[in-house]
Order: sequence, then C-alpha cells, then structure tokens
Amino acid sequence: MDYKQIAQQTVGHLYKAHSSIRTSGIDPLLIALVELRVSQINGCAYCCHFHAGELREMGMPAAIVDQIPGFRHSKDFSLQQRLVLQYAEDVVGLKGDVQLLSAHFSEREIVELTASIALMGALNRLRMILADK
Repeated sequence: MDYKQIAQQTVGHLYKAHSSIRTSGIDPLLIALVELRVSQINGCAYCCHFHAGELREMGMPAAIVDQIPGFRHSKDFSLQQRLVLQYAEDVVGLKGDVQLLSAHFSEREIVELTASIALMGALNRLRMILADK
C-alpha cells in the first residue's frame, strides 16, 4: 500500500515533525542513534538498514554501528550516546526516566529526544504494516 500517497497530508506532517527534530540543535548523530535503536527494537528491517547507513555516512565506523544492541558492554560509546540509547529503550518500553538525562541535556533537548523516539515508533509501524513487502 502506498501509504505516503494515500494520506499525503497526515504522513507529510509526520515527516515535517521528523525534519523539525533533525534541525532542533541536538547532535544529528545522537538522533540517528536513537532512530536506529528504536527501529531495532521494533524490528523494522528497512528502517534499520536506512539508519545504520546514515550513521556510517556520518562517520561512525561500521564496527561500532554493529555494537549498538550491546552498547552497555562496549567502551566505544560516549556517555551521551549511552544515555540516549538507554533512554530510547526505556521510552519504547514506556518507562523513560528523564532524571538520567537532565544532567546532560536541556529540557528542550529531552522533549525533542522523546518526540524523536515516539515519532520513529510511528514511522516504523507505518512502514512495517502498510508498506509493500
């Protein structure tokens, strides 16, 4: 189903929100990390492929991209990267704790990160349920 064409206005607004988050001032690499981790958790193969490629294009080595599911056991991620990856997992599971982020991110950045996680979940579901396979 060509959901982007069928509901252009609605889906278009989702992509406008995505663009807004991407230009919010948060490091684009952190947003891409969150989008990949959410896509991995939700099982969206297309989105995983897309965001892994995006991270490699941003300069993250493939060996580090491959470690994202096991980030807790890798020394290759910065504190901020670990925090947003953990937060992404927590928000997907509806148990996000903003106190962990508040020492490293502003309230606006926390809202933008949370919106990014929620939006990626919606985009994953549109792709997985409605896109032609």
